Amino acid sequence: MKRIFLISILILAVFLSSCVTPGESTKSTKSTTTQAAQPAQTAQTKAVQPAPKVEKIAEKVVEVEPAGGNGTLVVLHTNDHHGHPLSFFEYPAPGQGGLPARATLINQIRDANANVLVLDAGDINTGRPESMFFDAEPDIVGYNYIGYDAAALGNHEFDKPHSVLKKQMGWADFPFLSANVKYKNGGYVAKPYIVKVYDGFRVGIFGLTTTEINEIAGDVETVKDLVIEDEVKAAREMVDILINKEKVDVIIAIAHLGNYNNNESGSRYVAANVPEIDLIIDGHTHSSDIKSSGHWDMKEPFLENGVPIVITQEWGLKLGKAVFEIEDGDVVSLDWELIPVNLKKRVDGEIEFITTEIEEDPELLALLQPFADKVDALLSVEIGTAAEQFSSENVRISETAVGDLVADAMLWKTKSMGAQFAIVNSGGIRSSIPEGKITKKDIYSCVPYDNSVFILTMSGTEILELFETIGMVKQGKGGFPQVSSGVNFTFDAGSGVVTDILIEGKPVDPAGTYKVSTNSFLAGGGDGYSVFRKAANRYDTSLFQRDVLIEYIQSMEQPIKPMTYDRFEVINGVSMIDYFDTAA
Repeated sequence: MKRIFLISILILAVFLSSCVTPGESTKSTKSTTTQAAQPAQTAQTKAVQPAPKVEKIAEKVVEVEPAGGNGTLVVLHTNDHHGHPLSFFEYPAPGQGGLPARATLINQIRDANANVLVLDAGDINTGRPESMFFDAEPDIVGYNYIGYDAAALGNHEFDKPHSVLKKQMGWADFPFLSANVKYKNGGYVAKPYIVKVYDGFRVGIFGLTTTEINEIAGDVETVKDLVIEDEVKAAREMVDILINKEKVDVIIAIAHLGNYNNNESGSRYVAANVPEIDLIIDGHTHSSDIKSSGHWDMKEPFLENGVPIVITQEWGLKLGKAVFEIEDGDVVSLDWELIPVNLKKRVDGEIEFITTEIEEDPELLALLQPFADKVDALLSVEIGTAAEQFSSENVRISETAVGDLVADAMLWKTKSMGAQFAIVNSGGIRSSIPEGKITKKDIYSCVPYDNSVFILTMSGTEILELFETIGMVKQGKGGFPQVSSGVNFTFDAGSGVVTDILIEGKPVDPAGTYKVSTNSFLAGGGDGYSVFRKAANRYDTSLFQRDVLIEYIQSMEQPIKPMTYDRFEVINGVSMIDYFDTAA
């Protein structure tokens, strides 16, 4: 096997250095029109769950002859779809993205190319109400229709009980992949890899999942009995199998790991240590945070140790297209581009498509529209008006108007119960609140999780520990705080130190007692906030965070205006262009 951009015979010797057992091999075919095998349950039950199905690599050794031929392989890829089955509003206009337009684009590319592989790097779940209300059934219906070949397990596949993930796996006509998420008995939660056989060459695809899921999964009960192995360890094992037993010519990792400014974590960590991979299709950070790429929206593959890493932003707004040329079983070149899926821009006051408009596939649109219609009937109620957009763009790097609004709503509801300030994780704020009419659906999109509002009684010492925790949260992470009135502080992003802490205008008294309002995810120690588990008294109001936000907006003078209040200052930090990370 030759390396892309860096062909080396020496690497072949490394490839043949170990002997392991093989996995599944499947013959590649054109996609067929399919839909989910059974309807989703709209309400969760507490039925006793059966013992988990264990995915294992086959123990029988299968002798495979290498293909070693010539050809062209087109790999189409997405990541962080996040429950956006239909086109949606993204500033500055509605009608962007959506699976029906994605289906049309992919079918056009299939018609022009013999060998097309369609992959997703994880986080199909958690997004708009038309997805959330039905456990992502419409999204999987769309992925089946398009004919996806595989999808990685992302951290948001663990937001709901494990029974929901198993149900989704049953609906899917494609395999979910992860080589490093296992049960404690050693069995894989999903398939670790697959092999696709084309005329003249063989392609191995394996999945990887971020090791952060122990802290950031939406349902900690879902992951507490899982073992998340080191990504490099799992990748090395997969590469050994794919080269030595499966005799593949091309190795692709669909890796829900993230792009960061070093090679000590994320996809760069894997690339730095496993150079045999021909392409890493990344996810989790929704973007490239790598400064040398020039901008958060990746323009070309980033090379780490000769391994190209690509990512496609989020929500299906763009489709990645990688074209491999293969000669004598070796990869000799890779071309890559990002294709907008009905993205729009404002020019001289007019809205126009960035490229040409992509027509929506009418058959898929007909399959998906009923899901949205059911939700619209429930959530089309107008609750207020916004004078301007409450943007979520910078929610993970600074104080924002939408963050202030969400936190203020929680304090407003719990102040009569003694709460002195509220704190939320910016990773729980998933979209902007648009200018103009605000509906319940907008709030369900902005705050999609089934989090309730907690009141925690904490000592002054624990409050100081809380701010030490905040200091350890890097800009761009989902644990980056948004806070209500009643608290002020200065966050030095360079040193990780938080100073000038005031609660209701006064310094924290270590011997004092304080009441904090937060969501159930943080109250359970999510996003690394384990200090909240020390609270002497924990009161779950049983009020959903989004319902509190709806009630708060309804109580405000209209139209509401996006404002920030200098509640905290970030010094020695970075801007959105320098560092953009919507992971978790």
